[in-house]
Amino acid sequence: MTLDPQPLAPALAAAVQAGWTTVRLDLDGVRTKAELMRRCGEALRLPDWVGGNWDALADALRDLSWLPGTAGRLVAVTSWRGYAAARPGDWEVLREVLEEAVDFWREAGAAPPLTVLLAEPEPGADRGARPPRPERRRG
Repeated sequence: MTLDPQPLAPALAAAVQAGWTTVRLDLDGVRTKAELMRRCGEALRLPDWVGGNWDALADALRDLSWLPGTAGRLVAVTSWRGYAAARPGDWEVLREVLEEAVDFWREAGAAPPLTVLLAEPEPGADRGARPPRPERRRG
């Protein structure tokens, strides 16, 4: 699987129409691994047990019990080019973690899918606009 950059608006619209949970991981201004892990935790609303390392992030993306979505889940990664340029090695690891998570959910078959989109900026789009955060289930 490849994470080819795609326009954001059509993907978000299709995911919302299909009833998917959508989250945006905006990497604007992120230049260190620590900042990346913090941004992942905030944007994805990761559980407290997820530490600031690649293995913990990979484990969380294979669990997803903390991220609601019975129809499917879309994670849109935006403003990623600055991080990719500043930390090319870490960027490649992040891409691998995301690809492996997508593959894991695809192979699970019956589970709601996970899709990750590397989003290209929309012409004239407000960079501060964000889709609503997913609601957390209380049990």
